[in-house]
Formats: sequence, structure tokens, C-alpha cells
Amino acid sequence: MEAAVDAARAAELAAALGLHPLAARVLAARGHADPAEAEAFLAARLADLPDPFRMKGMEAAVERIARALEGGERIACYGDYDVDGVTSTALLCGFLRAAGADVVTYTPHRLVEGYGLNGDAVRSLAAQGVRLLVTLDCGITSVDEVRVAAGLGVDTVVVDHHTVPVELPAAAAILNPHQPGCAYPSKDLAAVGVTFALAMALRRRLRERGRFGPARPEPNLKEVLDLVALGTVADVVPLVGANRILVRWGLEQLATSRRPGVRALKRVAGIADGTPVTAGQVGFRLAPRINAAGRLDDAGRGVRLLLSGDAAAAQALADELDRENQARQEIERRILEQALADAGARVAAGARGLVLARDGWHAGVVGIVASRVVERFHRPAVLVALEDGAGKGSGRSIEGFHLYDALAACSGHLARFGGHRHAAGVTVERAQVEPFRAAFEAHAAATIADEDLVPRCRIDGWVGDAEVTEDAAEGLARLGPFGAGHPEPVFALRGAAARARTVGAGGAHLKLALGRGLDAIGFGMGDRAPACGGPVDAAFTIGFDEWDGTRRLQLKLKDLRPAR
Repeated sequence: MEAAVDAARAAELAAALGLHPLAARVLAARGHADPAEAEAFLAARLADLPDPFRMKGMEAAVERIARALEGGERIACYGDYDVDGVTSTALLCGFLRAAGADVVTYTPHRLVEGYGLNGDAVRSLAAQGVRLLVTLDCGITSVDEVRVAAGLGVDTVVVDHHTVPVELPAAAAILNPHQPGCAYPSKDLAAVGVTFALAMALRRRLRERGRFGPARPEPNLKEVLDLVALGTVADVVPLVGANRILVRWGLEQLATSRRPGVRALKRVAGIADGTPVTAGQVGFRLAPRINAAGRLDDAGRGVRLLLSGDAAAAQALADELDRENQARQEIERRILEQALADAGARVAAGARGLVLARDGWHAGVVGIVASRVVERFHRPAVLVALEDGAGKGSGRSIEGFHLYDALAACSGHLARFGGHRHAAGVTVERAQVEPFRAAFEAHAAATIADEDLVPRCRIDGWVGDAEVTEDAAEGLARLGPFGAGHPEPVFALRGAAARARTVGAGGAHLKLALGRGLDAIGFGMGDRAPACGGPVDAAFTIGFDEWDGTRRLQLKLKDLRPAR
């Protein structure tokens, strides 16, 4: 599927901004054909971040937190156990401590307490003297728990980005760009992005009130953008608008971060200090290690890692998380093998949506496996880990199928659910698994068309062999960072000669010499070698392979087929 583009406008854009023609083509097709708008998109200036006070609830949130600071009230930062929640907690806690607050953190145990605010934790925090509770990456559905907090004399500020329910908690303030009537223009912030906006607004208000001075320096918010990049990329939100700006500068901060926890995390992930950090490295190397803490045990270790000021303690925590990530990978391999077999049977029976459940699956890992099942079968999938009389599960979806709405349609069979269009979590009683499966499959059958089940490789355009050059790779790199909502550009050659061989353990990967001899690698595509017996249509990204100080042009294959 090729992106539509106005060739004349793309040429004008290339001339106006000195862009490579392929880069201009991509920008124009993605809605940035106006030179001024394209220049702002490329520059991604911090000064272009929206005013945080445009967010509904910000004035009330800032006022309540400032009052707690000035009155010496104890504040609890209660964050979710994933990377977005962990980074949100570390960011706000670090800021509040720098501003002189009495602050504690709390991260619920995924397997014991589950997602979100819970009454026992609220009562425990109140007993510790907490008078203001700030929920981070959770809380938007916590009507009962916020009521419990209020009954104990604890006010709540909700900082969240998940789908807004009909009934909202009676909190002192709610920050969520999806609220009706919220004028904040970037609706797709991760929770850590909402938290950063809160920190921006708080700093401004505290500065006006004279909170900072020689004895208490004003926090430099640019230094926390490493946390914002980690949480934003890990939560797979669109890298456009404010998210693009935050991640653009956050990746720079990650490369040079003085935070001991980040430096230790990069070390165990094999990323040298001072070298550029990409969004891909965040998503596939750094984030999984932070997530491993919460998937298998105590996610509070991720918060402690990111807040640690001691290099040795941070390294010990990073080593621990690295070991847990390896254990998580082994558990994931076992569950994936079983899930693929179960999914294959359901697909053969005609299912367009998948609900898979087994005893012995790990609740902290089923979300990752659900993503793999969706990739393989191109159907929305909910995987449930059963234990005793109930199960906890995670779901992932495909384009065109709103997962949260689907779960809402099946909510009569669920004890609890939450999430958004692409990902969600559920709690379901064992006796309700089969009725839930039937309802979910029926909803999918009614809403998913035949064409939705066919995976498509979207390309930004067909190119000629001569257009694939180092200049093109450098020009396209200017469009980064890439991620959800702004993927790395994909181009395609039509009818190209292909000399193929397999590489890696068991011939897992496909190595091609395309056209004039362009070097191409297809990771995990070794089984596609038979398609290369003649000319092929090949889709790929254009970049560089860097090894041992040398750099060379390399294409990364996304798809291929015999030439048509």
C-alpha cells in the first residue's frame, strides 16, 4: 500500500528547505507539505511545547500540590508498574524532592495487587501520614479508591492518559488530555508526558511564589527528559506533536545523562556512554529491562534505579534487572509456543478475535506474547493467565479494531478492564473465560472485515535503484526520531534482481544483494529465501550498518514477494 503524495508540493518543499527528495516526499505525504510547518516539525524546538496550563485541571493540580509543598504535607507518588508509570514516578518524585517536598513513592505489585490504585495501598499510605496522593499512569477509573482516600483525609490528584470513563473519580484535580473540554493540543501524551507538563507548570508557579533561590536551586527540567523519552517510547504513543519534541531532546539527554541509574542501565544493555541513543534502542534494550522488574516481581526497583544517586547501588540494581529480563525472555518463549498453537486452532475454526487462556502462564508476560500472536495471525488477541478461580490478562489489537471498545462490549463477563485502542488489561473469573471468548469472537466477527485480516506493508513510495544512496539515508535520518505514528520511511524496488543467502543460527535471517548489489538484511526472514529465485518486489528502510568504526549503506527488509 503506497502513501499518496503530491509530487509538485514535495519538490517545492525539497527546494525550500534543502531536503533530499525522498525526505520531502515523506514529509509531504504525512501532512507537512507547508515549508513553515515542515521546518517546525524538523526543528522540534522545546520552545514549541504547548503551554501546560492549557491542560484541563492543571490549575487545580498545581494549586493543590503547591499547597502541600508549602504546608509540609507528605505527598505520595503512586505509579503504575510499567516503564511509563515508573518514569512518571521517578520524574515527579525527583522534582518534588528538589523543591523541598516530603515525598514517598509507591508502585503496586503486578501479581499481588494488580493494575491501578487499590484500597489497601491507600489505607497504608494514609497510615504513614500521606495527605496528598498523586496517581501516575493510573487512577482515571479509580472512583471507589479515591473515595476511600477522601474518607481518610487524603486528597488525590490523578495524572493519567488512558481512556476516560463516563464516571470520573472525585479527585482534587484530574490531568488527562482525553478529558472532554481539555484544550491541550497533543492528546496522545504518555503519562510521563503529562507528568512533565505538570512539572513545567509547577516550576513556573513555584518560581512565582519565590520557592527557589541560592539555597534551593530551580530544577533543570531538561535533565529529566531522559525519563520522558524512556516512558514515551516504551508506551508506544505516536511520536508527533509534543511527543516528538520530548523524545527528540530526551534521546539526546539519554546519550549524555549523568543519572547513575540510566548510565548503569545503558551499560547492561550494551550502549556505550556518550554514544547516540535511538528510539529503537530504548524500545528494545532499555525499556524491557525496566519492565522486567514489574513483570516478574517488584517494579519499585525500577523507580529506585532511576532515582539512585549512588553509582554502585544503581549498577547492582541494573544487574538485577538484566538477570530478570533474561528470565522473562525464557518464560516468554515457553508461553509463546503454547499460545501460537492455541491461536492456530482458533483461527482454523474461523475466529477473527482471539481469547487464549491457560494455567501456568505468567501474568506479567502475557502482554508481550499477545503482541507476538497479533503479529503472527493479524487478529486482536487477549491472553489470560489463569490461577485458582480467576485470571489476569493483556490484549493487543490491529489497526481498525478498537480494543477498549470491544472489551466494553464484553464487560458483562469481566471483573475489571482498562486500557485504550491498541492495548488493554483484563481480570476475568475462570467460569467467565468461555463466555468472554464467545462474546469477544462475536464482536470481532461483526466488526472486522475480510480485508482487515490481511497484513499490509505500507510503503512511502516506489524508488529506482539509483535513488537508494548514502545521501538518501542521511536525508531520511533528519526526519527522526521514528516510532508509532511516525514510522521509519519504507520504500520499495520493483522487479529487482536478488541474490539471496541465509545467515545466522539455523539460517534465521535473509541476506540479499538487490539490484545493482545493494546490501539488504531481513531479520527473521530466512524462510523467505525461496521467494528470491527470480526478480522480486522488495520493501525496506534505508540506513547504515555501523561496525568497528566503519559505516556502510544497508537496507533493512520489511517485506518481499516475487515480482509482479
